[in-house]
Amino acid sequence: MGSITDVPGISVGHASDFNAITGCTVILFDKIAVGAIDIGGGGTSTRQIDSLLPFHSYGKIHGILLTGGSAYGLDAAGGVMRYLEERGIGLVVGNGLVVPSVPTAVIFDLGIGESSKRPNSSMGYEACKNASDLNELHGSIGVGTGATIGKILGIKSAMKGGVGTTSYQLRDGVVIGVFVVVNAFGDVVSNENGKIIAGARTSADSREFIGTVNLFKGGMKRDLEPFQSTTLAVVATNGNFSKPELMRIARISQTGITRVINPAHTISDGDLVFSLSCGGLEGDANVVGVIAAELISDSIINAVKSSRSLGGIPSWSDIKA
Repeated sequence: MGSITDVPGISVGHASDFNAITGCTVILFDKIAVGAIDIGGGGTSTRQIDSLLPFHSYGKIHGILLTGGSAYGLDAAGGVMRYLEERGIGLVVGNGLVVPSVPTAVIFDLGIGESSKRPNSSMGYEACKNASDLNELHGSIGVGTGATIGKILGIKSAMKGGVGTTSYQLRDGVVIGVFVVVNAFGDVVSNENGKIIAGARTSADSREFIGTVNLFKGGMKRDLEPFQSTTLAVVATNGNFSKPELMRIARISQTGITRVINPAHTISDGDLVFSLSCGGLEGDANVVGVIAAELISDSIINAVKSSRSLGGIPSWSDIKA
C-alpha cells in the first residue's frame, strides 16, 4: 500500500485523545524542505503558511502539522516548534537562536466528542516524540481521530473520516508520497464506479446514502456552516523542485480530491494541498503532480475504509456490514 514515509527522510507522528475525539499529526523531515501550497476550499484555517506563498523570500520549512480543534488546534504548533528548537532545527537568527517554520492547517472536529478539549502545545510535542518512519498511518488516529464525512444533514447523519497514505516510486528513483485527512462536507465516491461509499445518510440510524449533490439539485436550501469541513493533503517527494514547480505540483494534485469527494471545495471546506521537496533527485513536476493526484484519491479511499466508529458516528465498515 505504501506510505508517505517511503520518501527518504520523512517521519510521521500522531497524538490522539480518543475520549475527547480529537488529535494531531506531524510530518517531519531529516533535512530542510522547500514547500508550497494550493488552497481549493473556502474555509481554511492555517498558521505560518507565509513561507509557502509565491511572494515570500524564505521557502524552507522544518515540519508540517495537521490538527483537529479548529482554530484552537493551532496552539499545537507551539509544541512542534519547541520540539524542533530543542534540537537546533530552524532558521538561524543569531544569538544562538533558531526559529522553526511549521506550516499548520486545521480540521473542524468540534461537533464530535468533547469539544472543550482540543489539541494543544503538549499534544503537538507528543506527536513529534511519536514520529517514526513506520507506515501504520491509516484510519481514525491523529488528526483523523475526530474527522467526519457527509454533513449536509448535520453530524448525526454523517460518517467517520480519518487519515490515509500511500506512495509510488518512479523508475528514476523519485518517490512520491501522500498523506491525507478526510473531514469533508461532501460524500466520498468510489474511484472505480462513482458510487457513494461514505457520506450523508438519510437519518442517524440509516445505512442509506441520501446524495449531497442530489439534494442540491432537488432544490434543497440550507445555510452551510462555514469552516466546518476540510480535506487536507501533503504531497512529498525526494525530487528537487523549486517553489514555483511545487506550487504547480500542489495544484495538479488538488484534482485528486475532486475525483473522489463530491462536492469538494465548497464554502464549508478548507481544502488545501501542501507540496514539499526534500531530496536532490532530478524530476518532472508534471509527472509528480499527475501521479500525486491519483495517490490523493487512493489515500482518501484508504482513509475512509480504515476509519472506525467514534462518538456514535458509524464508519465505512459499519455501514458495509
